[in-house]
Amino acid sequence: MSFFFNPVDSPSVRLDWLAGLSKKLLAAGSKNEVLDLIDDALSVPRPGGDPGELESLAMLYRGQIDAVSGVHDQVDRVGRKSLSEVWVGDTSVLASDVVSAAARSVDQMREAFQGCASVLLTLSDAIGAAQRKDEQGRGQLLEQKKMLGGRDGFFDDLHENDEEEWDRKNAAHFGSYAVDLMHGAVSDAQEATRVAARDLNKWASEARAGKMQTSELTPADKLMLADTGVAGADAELNEILTASDLERASTRMDLLSLDDEMAMERMLATSDSPQERAYLMKALAAGHSVDEIQTFQNKIHGKDPAWMSRHLTPVVTASDSMDDEGLAPDGSNNNKDEVSFDGQRWIQGGDGSEGTCVASSTVTSRAMVDPVYALELTGGPDGQQDDPEAFKQRLVAEQHRLHTEGDGGKNWGGMGPEGQERINDNEVGRATGSDYQRQDLNSAADRRAVLTDVENSVAQGHPVPVDVSGDKGAHAMTIIAQEGDMLQVYNPWGETTWVSEDDFINGHMGKASDSDLPNAYSVYLPQQ
Repeated sequence: MSFFFNPVDSPSVRLDWLAGLSKKLLAAGSKNEVLDLIDDALSVPRPGGDPGELESLAMLYRGQIDAVSGVHDQVDRVGRKSLSEVWVGDTSVLASDVVSAAARSVDQMREAFQGCASVLLTLSDAIGAAQRKDEQGRGQLLEQKKMLGGRDGFFDDLHENDEEEWDRKNAAHFGSYAVDLMHGAVSDAQEATRVAARDLNKWASEARAGKMQTSELTPADKLMLADTGVAGADAELNEILTASDLERASTRMDLLSLDDEMAMERMLATSDSPQERAYLMKALAAGHSVDEIQTFQNKIHGKDPAWMSRHLTPVVTASDSMDDEGLAPDGSNNNKDEVSFDGQRWIQGGDGSEGTCVASSTVTSRAMVDPVYALELTGGPDGQQDDPEAFKQRLVAEQHRLHTEGDGGKNWGGMGPEGQERINDNEVGRATGSDYQRQDLNSAADRRAVLTDVENSVAQGHPVPVDVSGDKGAHAMTIIAQEGDMLQVYNPWGETTWVSEDDFINGHMGKASDSDLPNAYSVYLPQQ
């Protein structure tokens, strides 16, 4: 009896099914069994997609580049005028700053159109190649089916002469090879689609100003908020407001009462720097009330942007952080960046001695998405402290609080998955509007399949906890960013580094910790 494939089944199911068919063909003991298995393979749907349509869409994107370049020239001409003392928008931003932000936005738009066109052309080529490989496999299966002829009757199947045996084995051999071609086609198409989704999601997340739909701010205000980065750092790697921040701040701005809306606009208008405005909006995005944000502004108002960066942004990504500098003797990347406040690392136990990796990762993740919380840790009750020892005491106390709430083990060691999910929901999810759900990763295929969700989450600004294991135990870290095929990982040993998708998939996560902890065995994905 032949099996007919359900066309709604996923590519992963198709891969498993075809892999099984290839092995079954080599082991088939009768002509009828070979014919049934060939029919089963032919029932698997072909790789979908229209390469011509994808190519046409790519050309459409590419055709917009000249138009965007014309806009850039106009913005550039305006930027050369003397605008430094002109104030615009509801929040009193300098026109010269807005024009500079507009120029950068147009540059990013041009890069996005070019990038999307390249992604779609690459996907078109890959889908076309996969379909041709699939067609080659199907053609060979049909040839073997024709060569075998009709099905044997009951008595025919009782005896097989040497020639019939040769024909059966030959058909099984070439049929297995043909099924392997079809398997490769599905695999190629699946991977090409995953990479395209990753890159298109990233470009979409970087269309930043459009994330703010609120009618309470002018386009100039929105543009400046979306463009503002951490002081003294690569702006494109260190925007203060993530894509998700911009959307949540916009939604919450529209829900404010008239009095709260006016108070929020006054705070933005009286801010001394673009960074101060961006941190106020990030506090709104994190769910704080206008009264809480007013108290927060009283603590940061008048501070220079470098002070705000140090106190409010735990992780600052260096422009050279993705450079490959090889591996240290313990199997970790040499190129690691310290995560610290005034020389005191954001590290579990304050010195790395405790096993509170889950709680410590969660503390840092919340500080990354909530500047009010970050200032409570770095600046103390009045927000004005610059004392690394006092910060260490507050940091460890907060790690212990979350470790206890997550039912962590005695002597500050270990935490179960239920506790890990709960404290991420309560601490990080409360600020981002997310509900974290654990997803087990039992194989390289599982890790590959989850990558799109992981990368889309971090592109939006949602940290993704990741658990790793090895012969000597387990450890919790957090994936915090993605660029191309690289993932940025925060390790609560007080450092960040970048690993490749291949590292994540194939058991090389020791590059973010050490060689004793190579395998990613679970992630916690934020659900909106």
